[in-house]
Amino acid sequence: MNYSTIKKTAVAASLVAALGFAETAQAQTPTVFGGRSQYRTWSIGVQGGITTPNVLIGGNNAFGQKVGYFQNKVGEYYGLTIRKQFSHLFGLELEGNRGTIKTYNHDLSGPAQEGQFNARSAKTSVNWAGSLNGVFQLGTIDFLRRENAVNFYAKVGLGAFSYNPVQYANNDFTGTVVWDQKGNWGEEVIGDRDHKGDKDYRLGMIVPVGVGAKFKLSEVVALNLGYTMNFTDEALLYGPNRHGAGKQRYANVYGGLEFTLGSKDKENLTFANPVATLYDELKDPSLRNEVEALKQRVSALEGTVNELSKDSDGDGVSDKFDKCPGTPAGTVVDGSGCPIKFPEPVVNNATEGAYYAPIQFEFDSSVLKTESYSTLDKLAKELRDNNSSVTLDGYASSEGTEAYNLNLSKDRANAVKQYLVNAGVAASSITANGYGEANPVSSNATEEGRVKNRRVEIKK
Repeated sequence: MNYSTIKKTAVAASLVAALGFAETAQAQTPTVFGGRSQYRTWSIGVQGGITTPNVLIGGNNAFGQKVGYFQNKVGEYYGLTIRKQFSHLFGLELEGNRGTIKTYNHDLSGPAQEGQFNARSAKTSVNWAGSLNGVFQLGTIDFLRRENAVNFYAKVGLGAFSYNPVQYANNDFTGTVVWDQKGNWGEEVIGDRDHKGDKDYRLGMIVPVGVGAKFKLSEVVALNLGYTMNFTDEALLYGPNRHGAGKQRYANVYGGLEFTLGSKDKENLTFANPVATLYDELKDPSLRNEVEALKQRVSALEGTVNELSKDSDGDGVSDKFDKCPGTPAGTVVDGSGCPIKFPEPVVNNATEGAYYAPIQFEFDSSVLKTESYSTLDKLAKELRDNNSSVTLDGYASSEGTEAYNLNLSKDRANAVKQYLVNAGVAASSITANGYGEANPVSSNATEEGRVKNRRVEIKK
């Protein structure tokens, strides 16, 4: 492999890599294409077909005495691929294959050693060939349906291959071996000392360039048909020839199956078509109708929500559930929208001044009952409006020890204080005391009496 070829190969490989990373970079800023995470991007493929010793673009086959004498002969081919799709336009593919290449000439050909051991046919065994290919998807088409079904692509890559050429005296790949890779001429080792003692195979560079089409058979399987031209850096692909150092080439025609890996719930990125998706979003009548129907349902739902939330008298209860519409502004109402009637202040003959009805508690509890909220809300408003102070005296019934009941009574007084503070009353204007079992308002000998003693008295 000479320096010029290496340089050309490096340039080609750099171009493939640059194009690939450019496509990958574009995929990082999704428009219709929404990112690789929502797609299946890995696939494996198996393929088989035929090889031919010429390519579509023509050129010297280097075996016959002149180009017009060249004769095609078909050889077998099979291979395996592993591919990672980076966007709907670009992917990288690792390809491996093997097979045979055959060619023959009706006239004498083969080694440029006049008068002896001329060959009429050559068979080259490709022991293995491996390459890394950039696969450029040219277009994904759907035929009058939303499911994209056909994908056209082109590929170019760079790799290496191992091959073993053998030349025969007859044009049917039989008879005397005229030349083989070990450097044997005829039946004994003579001539062409440059190759004498070589290995049973040669190593060379390969540049595959091809096109193809994939047909979606299911969400997992696709039919893959393609044609690849393989350009090599080898002048002995078919053995010694009359054209000296002319570089050889061959082609593959193949068909196979490709299997997409990953969850079936995700779309196959190979067959993703952003243009078709955009068309579906903008042009498809059924989708537009679905969107319009959804808009109408949303509008109807918004109307229902507005109707349910309408509160004409501003009491916090919607008109639909307000059993007492038209209550004056600021009126404290219950859940049905009706005014709450508070008990009038009573006089405690044992103390001076007026006070609110005591706040009652459950047995062994300092948690406020919900029925106490209305009384405390009214008290909080009065304290805020008048900037006045209040004293809270907590008590307990006689169950339990005196020390325990003293702490319980303090907790009850502090629970009421905390409610008032949360309602906007300054903590400095509230005094909370706990007196335990002292000053019972009823007998602790009965449950009815003990219920009345579990209280907090409110004194102004």
